[in-house]
Amino acid sequence: MITRFYEDLNPFLQENRALIIYGPRRVGKTTLLKSFLNKTALKYKLDSGDNIRIQELLSSQDFPRIIEYAKSAELIVLDEAQLIPNIGMGIKIIVDQIPNIKVIATGSSSFDLANQIGEPLTGRKTTLTLYPIAQMELMPKLNKYDLKQKLEEYLIFGSYPQVLTAKTKEEKVKILEELVNSYIFKDILALAQIKGSKVLLDLLKLLSFQVGSEVSLNELAGGLVIDVKTVGRYLDLLEKSFIIHRLTAFSRNLRSEITSKSKYYFFDNGIRNAVISQFNTLDSRNDIGSLWENFLITERMKKKSYKNIHGYSYFWRTYEQREIDLIEERNGKLFPYEFKWSVKNKALVPKDWCTAYPQAEKFSVITSDNYLNFIT
Repeated sequence: MITRFYEDLNPFLQENRALIIYGPRRVGKTTLLKSFLNKTALKYKLDSGDNIRIQELLSSQDFPRIIEYAKSAELIVLDEAQLIPNIGMGIKIIVDQIPNIKVIATGSSSFDLANQIGEPLTGRKTTLTLYPIAQMELMPKLNKYDLKQKLEEYLIFGSYPQVLTAKTKEEKVKILEELVNSYIFKDILALAQIKGSKVLLDLLKLLSFQVGSEVSLNELAGGLVIDVKTVGRYLDLLEKSFIIHRLTAFSRNLRSEITSKSKYYFFDNGIRNAVISQFNTLDSRNDIGSLWENFLITERMKKKSYKNIHGYSYFWRTYEQREIDLIEERNGKLFPYEFKWSVKNKALVPKDWCTAYPQAEKFSVITSDNYLNFIT
């Protein structure tokens, strides 16, 4: 069993505050909860947002009934809380009305849960995000040599818990296809009231082939034969349901710097490959650069989130096609990173960057040889 970074939730629990745990479907939120509850000395009550009775109760804003439900416990735990209408108000009643109570709520769709809890729980919540298994979470069981030996597997099949523990390629593919077809689209279609999944799948396919490249909403709209506003709405939904995440362009000094476009990366390489049904080995693929960049961007995001490394992330590119894959702005400093799969592929810092940002930190090239220091 893989020990998660947030295995012990006690440091994040406070009286009369809610701990909100976001994350994709099937990423291990329920397992994390059960593991924590098996060890806690707190008297708790666990319910799921799937329960119609709980939906009715906590969305009712009926103070006496909600207080009666919660007052006998020290900890209220609500799994898949985004399925409960007006859950923010329900949790607010609990944390405001019951002395010393603690609350945990999980959600796989931040666009729904965040909208419901945002205003009601202002100043009353702590938020964590649980991702697919991070490389840094594997290190207690696998040393750096072992991780490098399994790197191809992570690039192709990703790191969802079920996928990592599956024994065969066929099992891994089946799990990933089920994730894409059953869970991902089920959530979005239900919660966003979208009539059909074909346009979403087509959009994800287009994004899959553009990993590492700037994305034009107008081009996406033209390819899908829908309007630009709809494309923007769908991209927002896909981001808030933890399927893709966006990197914006960095620009401060040069007129030639690209500012209007974004890059989109998948939260998991396996999901990206499942969308295009491409699970071939690396020696028979022409997209290794995209796989490598998606893997590094996402693993770096996990590390920064788990280790509280605060700052902003961007890409940098000029109209003359000079570019840097990742710029991190931390503590007033700029850190440029370039990603190269092969150690033999040399990368030089663009002169335009050096001229425009002479105070930036040293240009770093992340390869398949030195990558673990960057993401663990």
